[in-house]
Amino acid sequence: MSGRLIVASSIAEARAAREAGAAYIAGGSWVMRAPVRGETVSGDHVALTRVGELSRIDISGDRLTIGAAVTHDAIAGTLAGMPEFGGLAAAAGKSANPAIRRVATLGGNLCTIGFAAADLVPALLALDAEVTFVATNGLQQMPVERFLAQRHALLPDALVTAVHLRRAPRLSGHARLPMRKAGGDYPVAIVSVSLGSGNGERHVRLAVGSVEPTARRWTCLEAALDALSVLSPEAGAEAARAFLGDFAPRNGIEAPGWYRVEVLPVLVRRALALAMPGEESD
Repeated sequence: MSGRLIVASSIAEARAAREAGAAYIAGGSWVMRAPVRGETVSGDHVALTRVGELSRIDISGDRLTIGAAVTHDAIAGTLAGMPEFGGLAAAAGKSANPAIRRVATLGGNLCTIGFAAADLVPALLALDAEVTFVATNGLQQMPVERFLAQRHALLPDALVTAVHLRRAPRLSGHARLPMRKAGGDYPVAIVSVSLGSGNGERHVRLAVGSVEPTARRWTCLEAALDALSVLSPEAGAEAARAFLGDFAPRNGIEAPGWYRVEVLPVLVRRALALAMPGEESD
């Protein structure tokens, strides 16, 4: 790795360094593994970990705000015991390995376009999170789903500052299938789910990660689960089998695409069981 490391103490300093050509870096867990992927890292980088407002978690009223430089470890610890964010806590607490969790950040998971197996992203999708970022035209906020679709165009200019989630009477769960022997703790497939209700109706949000290049909601399965007279982990897994053709899976050294899809019903069952008190998960 060549070039300078510029340590910013404010968003303004970080933006100035970016405008001068430096790339943003927070925990650096993806950047530092570049040689393993056969990539060369060069040029200046601006470190964000000393920008105080990016490293805070704020819980106030019906709103949770997590700064972009907050680590997975900090997220898991803060959200422990909050069932509405159980899926996100599990995603943060089980991602990669302990050493990575101590440095990997929320913003890194959202902004690393080449990393399909980011655990936090499907968890945020299932919770209808919103992303705040600073760009040339000021502060902006948008749903995480829209941000993911536009991040190729946004990230050359934008600095992600925080993620916002609404506190609501819901339950959530997160299930992943790792393939450790293939070179790490990155998952073959991920399923995150949140279960809410209102006006006498069920509201399911379910997102899938690591199967395709970018995590996304599984909307056709959401609709099917909302329509079930009785929702259970087994019923969810059975419904998932009918929609496996909805994916165009990626092939990788750790697993072929067809396998990523085939394990989804099992992960749907596990995620639902984790989100539903009294249900067992294998």
